[in-house]
Amino acid sequence: MTIISYIYFLCYLLPTFIKNDMKSTGLIMDDLSIDCVIFGFTNGLEVLLVKHGEGISEGKWALPGGWINTDESLDAAAYRILYLLTNVENIYLQQLKAFGSVDRFPTKRVVTVAYYSLIKAADFNLVAGFTASDAKWFKPERIPPLPYDHREILDFAFSTLKKQVKQEPIGFNLLPEKFTLFQLQNLYESILGIKLDKPNFRRKILGMKLLIDCNEKQDDVSHRAAKLYRFDKEVYDSLKDRKFVLDF
Repeated sequence: MTIISYIYFLCYLLPTFIKNDMKSTGLIMDDLSIDCVIFGFTNGLEVLLVKHGEGISEGKWALPGGWINTDESLDAAAYRILYLLTNVENIYLQQLKAFGSVDRFPTKRVVTVAYYSLIKAADFNLVAGFTASDAKWFKPERIPPLPYDHREILDFAFSTLKKQVKQEPIGFNLLPEKFTLFQLQNLYESILGIKLDKPNFRRKILGMKLLIDCNEKQDDVSHRAAKLYRFDKEVYDSLKDRKFVLDF
């Protein structure tokens, strides 16, 4: 094998072999599945959906999901399925709950375990694969009809996320390293789905001692330059651990 052939094998063929192997790691459990609710934030909140390329819901948009292999854990299945369908990886998935209505799946009894995550959408290059023909971000108000009980799962995930942002800080991996209070407020408003009172929001956020004033202002803006802040990582981690109640 020439050096060029070897490089081609490492860069192109080997990743394909690995992905194909991930698709067939054991027998599937066809009465237990995984569904992932992935929230993405750039300038606003979005939801990641995939278009089914085969099966009884072919052509429909749905939450990324699939069957669990008999030789893998729930967590491993969630990460594998999400990666194969969307190319999204190296994120933290939190288990949401199990959904097991008797008639949630049209042809047989199936229980699904849902996971969710909030990520910075711009950091990920979506690539549809496996049983998905497309993968795309949707704004909450433009989500198409979903199959099975995926709307119920999504609504529950929305509700959970809204409670979460009132009990622990968010934004460390979603905002630039240095950001304005307007950007932070926009993040909270996107998740909560409401307009927040500007003075009240700023008073409560600054009162938490969560932010450090960078003693800098925005550059190259047409409007009045706003002050820049960054998170105090030590306080941020402390608040993540002990929780709190933030009522706007």
